[in-house]
Amino acid sequence: MDDITALILDDHHAFRKGFARLDDARDEAELLAVWDALALHLDIHAEAEETILYPHLVKRGDDGEEETDDAIGDHNKIRDAIAAAKTHQVGSAAWWQAVGRARTENSEHLAEEEDEALPDFRRNASVELRAELGAQWLKFYGEHPRGRGLTFADKDPQQYIEDHR
Repeated sequence: MDDITALILDDHHAFRKGFARLDDARDEAELLAVWDALALHLDIHAEAEETILYPHLVKRGDDGEEETDDAIGDHNKIRDAIAAAKTHQVGSAAWWQAVGRARTENSEHLAEEEDEALPDFRRNASVELRAELGAQWLKFYGEHPRGRGLTFADKDPQQYIEDHR
């Protein structure tokens, strides 16, 4: 069985590769092809974490509430940057600015999650739970192809914590 933390790290690697592919894109069509897939994956990933990982971390982690608050806030910033990019012509200065904001916010989020939230979860969740959540993670992606049925809406971090405490 796949451990949810390993599946999350797989996505993180895919995000880093996606942003690197943007650096290599040479025209608007390439930029659009890379960005559309990357932005959608970022949005789905945030929804998956908020549905599957963070409800457990908030209850089990040594610093689960603080890490959850940070993560939900980070997801909101990434979503907002993705939404901003959609309002600009692909490849324009304003588009690059929004994409750059998404990249920066995502990079900071990945570092915090990999250095704090995921180790905290590994220490405080059983191997069985991590495998069970890994199965839920895979099912979530299968149930929401191309984000079908997901809203990608910002969430209030404190309300989220209250709802999952």
